[in-house]
Amino acid sequence: MTDRDEANYVERARRESRDKLLTLGVPAYAYRFDRSHHAAEAVRLYRDEMGETGPEVRVAGRVASLRSQGKTMFFHLEDHTGRLQVYARQDGLGPGFEVAKLIDLDDFVGVSGSLFRTRSGEVSVKAASLEMLTKSVKPLPRGKSQTTDEGVVVTFGGVQDSEFRYRQRYADLAVHPEVRRVFTIRAEVIRFIRRFMDERGYLEVETPVLQPLYGGASARPFVTHHNALDMPLYLRIADELYLKRLIVGGFDRVYEIGHDFRNEGMDRTHNPEFTMLEFYQAYADYTDMMRMMEAMLPGLVHHCHGTPVLEVGDRRIDFTPPWPRLSFVDAVRERAGVDVLGGDESAMRAALIRRGEPSDAVGLLAGGRLMDELFKVYVEPSLVQPTFVVDHPVALSPLAKVHRSKPGVVERFELFVNTKELANAFSELNDPDDQRARFEDQIRQRAAGDDEAQPFDADYVRALEYGMPPTGGLGLGIDRLVMLLTNQASIRDVILFPAMRPEAGNG
Repeated sequence: MTDRDEANYVERARRESRDKLLTLGVPAYAYRFDRSHHAAEAVRLYRDEMGETGPEVRVAGRVASLRSQGKTMFFHLEDHTGRLQVYARQDGLGPGFEVAKLIDLDDFVGVSGSLFRTRSGEVSVKAASLEMLTKSVKPLPRGKSQTTDEGVVVTFGGVQDSEFRYRQRYADLAVHPEVRRVFTIRAEVIRFIRRFMDERGYLEVETPVLQPLYGGASARPFVTHHNALDMPLYLRIADELYLKRLIVGGFDRVYEIGHDFRNEGMDRTHNPEFTMLEFYQAYADYTDMMRMMEAMLPGLVHHCHGTPVLEVGDRRIDFTPPWPRLSFVDAVRERAGVDVLGGDESAMRAALIRRGEPSDAVGLLAGGRLMDELFKVYVEPSLVQPTFVVDHPVALSPLAKVHRSKPGVVERFELFVNTKELANAFSELNDPDDQRARFEDQIRQRAAGDDEAQPFDADYVRALEYGMPPTGGLGLGIDRLVMLLTNQASIRDVILFPAMRPEAGNG
């Protein structure tokens, strides 16, 4: 029998069980169930001195294991807190035992009864009543578990294929508590960040996702069309320009945690839809943003793990501040042997080709993109410990203020951890004429072939003409942060429903 034939057989058998329930007058899909305790709460409720007459509980969950011995049954109910064993006897349930005999793995069942401890030592519920809550007609791809001599539970089989896991995340979550744990931590990360920002006087705001003009980053947007207005709209690539408009409007500190969208490649650290924290503070600069990161991230790591040190793969990453500052220009000069401020693009291209980059692709790079590629190839792979890369060339940073003492660069930093960019911050450009000139330079870069150059935003320039106070701003990638905190190698492992091609015949 092939795997497909076996699956069809199991599904037919489950549907037959569902039909038998209906002949007994038992609905296969209940409306509700009054639960008194979760599984873990019920286990903690029992104490050995209670003996065979522990407290009464009403518990519910998915059937995660099942074994039948004539007139008795044992099965485990699983919920988000853990598992609880149920002991069912025919003389205890009476006619309800006929329903119990129709239980299959993965069904949702509600049970009421008293707690006790079995001879094997497991806290269990002695079922006095049982209700079918939801009949599962398709078996979950569970693996087989085996306990080693050291007490470690090892699971074989189950959901192993990553594409299956991402595409059918509901099945992945149902059979892998450790995956559910990743997303529980993700929610805790966002709660911590929100609390951290609120305690420092930042106001949480919401800005448009659909925008008539995209900006705030170098990326290609997703484009849609508004029928009533008969105009194109763009999914935002960043929150930045709208948040800074709020600083112009008189808010001193604002932040947003939201989704951004970039129409770019997909890999282990990029998904077209991702989550960002962006915040802006009046009367601050990029050094204040550094201090914010050195306060937030060690506290968050300690909150999640009880220590400021993370074990990520085979690396030990210490978030204890202060973190080193590394000059973008100096790092490229030292490691690639070229001066990105010297303007010799042929030397920059030659340095990339020496490192094995294909000459035809390198030949298409110019300006800021060429400088950025040099940094990615020569410097990024060495940035494992938290490091502020500071003072980028002006061509790379059209929204940052020029450095107050270093010509050719701006007051900007990128925070790198485990070789990946985690945050990006500026002393924000607030001179409207300088900003206009930077936008015009972006237009020239676009004409030269850079399809990620930013468009000219006349309304944003007008906002700056009304006056924006000195401002520091920062964007932090939530997905990459959660990857670090949960030791996940792919961004798809920390996004519940990552972008994927449609299944054949399903879109």
